[in-house]
Amino acid sequence: MPAPGVEARELSVPFDRYNFSTADIMILEAAEDLLVRDCMRKRGMVWEVVPPGAADDLEPPNRRRYGVVEPEIARLYGYHVAPDRPSVARRAEARERRTKGLSAAERQAVYGETDGCLQQARSHIEQGAPPVDMALFNKLITQTFEESQRDPKVLQVFRSWSGCMRAEELRYADPLAAITDQRWLSGGPPTQEEIRTAQADVRCKVKTGLVSVWSGVEKRIQDNVVRAYPAEFRALGAAKDQQLAAARRVLAEQG
Repeated sequence: MPAPGVEARELSVPFDRYNFSTADIMILEAAEDLLVRDCMRKRGMVWEVVPPGAADDLEPPNRRRYGVVEPEIARLYGYHVAPDRPSVARRAEARERRTKGLSAAERQAVYGETDGCLQQARSHIEQGAPPVDMALFNKLITQTFEESQRDPKVLQVFRSWSGCMRAEELRYADPLAAITDQRWLSGGPPTQEEIRTAQADVRCKVKTGLVSVWSGVEKRIQDNVVRAYPAEFRALGAAKDQQLAAARRVLAEQG
């Protein structure tokens, strides 16, 4: 299976600065694992630390933001989500085995709401980080994405993309309509028609410059929102930075 392509890796929007990427979450979870291990040892129990996924295998944060953008993914999987890369799959399997193997007492020790080792680990990593309004942030993520789809520049490039698709006898108003076509959501492997459609979709994105136009509009909209909520976004950035710094200290000291 192919690694994430450069097309997906290069996609970014301003809100990425304030959100935890897959790579960030891997760092946080690795630090939590070590803290939980130490906590469980003090209770006379064992906690298996699972290996992290390789950096090159991790999912780019905006990989499917504008639909499928990678030619190789379209060729192999159509609109289906590509399977996890090997190191990520091994990590997920190890985590699942660990969870299934816990006794009732071990489960309580890890996940107990008041004194569970996982809650203690998270409190340690979050200590000193400013409070953040995640409900507002999630609302703004949705609102800005929806606003971008109503922008005149984006609507124009949607029309160009749709015309390109019609030339291949495919009729969709925009890329989100293509990726959510019910024919692709019925389960099972991708059909040849799905793959043909996804490949045309990617080609038309390139031909019309859709991704650069759409991401440019999103950048402008999100930058404006960050300026409109300075205190809230400062807190989000500071909380993210402090938690990652705390996690990296744990990894340096105990890894």
